[in-house]
Amino acid sequence: MKKLKNSELNRISVNEFKNSSKTPLIVILDNIRSAHNVGSIFRTCDAFLINQIFLCGITAIPPNKEIRKTALGSTESVDWKYFENIVEVVKNLKKEGYHIIAIEQANESIKLENFKTDNNKKYAVIFGNEVNGIDQNVMDICNNVIEIPQFGTKHSLNVSVSAGIIIWDIFSKITFNQSDL
Repeated sequence: MKKLKNSELNRISVNEFKNSSKTPLIVILDNIRSAHNVGSIFRTCDAFLINQIFLCGITAIPPNKEIRKTALGSTESVDWKYFENIVEVVKNLKKEGYHIIAIEQANESIKLENFKTDNNKKYAVIFGNEVNGIDQNVMDICNNVIEIPQFGTKHSLNVSVSAGIIIWDIFSKITFNQSDL
């Protein structure tokens, strides 16, 4: 087994990324305090050809030194927009036919392993503040809530880790037709 060099990875260029078919998923970051988390999520979105990132509230926006440190150039490949008010964003996406999913711990949440995708739907997933999560007024207008099962002593994961798990899961279910499993 030989570790591959970067030159052997056959990565696409930013231009090829922009012109490629994207995963029908919008990632919404609301009131994320850490620009490092934002940059990490940009990088994950690049890895899985995510359509767009919407940055809301106090979430840092590019160009930003801390975002750049963890994003490693993915702010150039992944399309993003900033919105001050997430409620308006969610309402507009619902009008456009998006299925809105909060990633949160809630009484009516669907465990991630039980969430089924529909290849005829477009999805948007919301990740909230590192301390307070997603505001209840936003939860009230979402279609579903997905929860990542956890079995240890802690009650949460870092938001960038949660985003990586969720984005991979939805990407793989859509891309590899695992929605019927």
